Amino acid sequence: MRTILVVNPKGGSGKTTLATNLAVHYALQGKEVALVDFDPQGSATDWLAERPEWRAPIHGVEAFHAPARVPRKTEYVIMDAPAASRGQALLDLVKRAETLVVPVIPSPLDLRAALRFHDELVSVGRLVRRQVKVITVANRVRENSPSRIMLEDSLRNLKLPNGRRLPFSTYLRQAQIYIRAAEKGLGIFELAPSTIGHEVELWQPLLRWLNSKHSIPA
Repeated sequence: MRTILVVNPKGGSGKTTLATNLAVHYALQGKEVALVDFDPQGSATDWLAERPEWRAPIHGVEAFHAPARVPRKTEYVIMDAPAASRGQALLDLVKRAETLVVPVIPSPLDLRAALRFHDELVSVGRLVRRQVKVITVANRVRENSPSRIMLEDSLRNLKLPNGRRLPFSTYLRQAQIYIRAAEKGLGIFELAPSTIGHEVELWQPLLRWLNSKHSIPA
């Protein structure tokens, strides 16, 4: 069972958008997917409530008020972490995952919060012992803005406990297409190809990494 946690303690980083689109990506491949919502705001759960029944099935789990149990046949578990995940709460979430995806948006406040989160994250035992893999995503960026370049440079310079650089995958744009898809309970991969070509290209580095051995603990 593949377990991927989308996490950043800063609210507004786009965790739910990443989690729901990852769930759709794997569901479209015919995989048995569970979307586990740990956020009390229930945004991923609300998204699933809007999802048409005839679309690729995704099993929803409301883990913010009950234990997170997924069906035995599940192949991919995508977890949407709540904001303010720190300390023991963060450790409990990390224990559930093989892979962490950390979205960061381009603002000075969010970047500083991400750097503090990085410092806390690298002290987690599972990460130190290489039992979990981490990658960052520059999220909700304006493609040609200086803030995007600044954010990418900062994320590329983050380091793991072993001194190696923390992997940075890609940037994803601040685009209305994500809002239009979410309103219908869809992922962007389910929209008309003519409207999503560039967005799908931007997703490819992250998806390739997630599907590689580099994203799975030895």
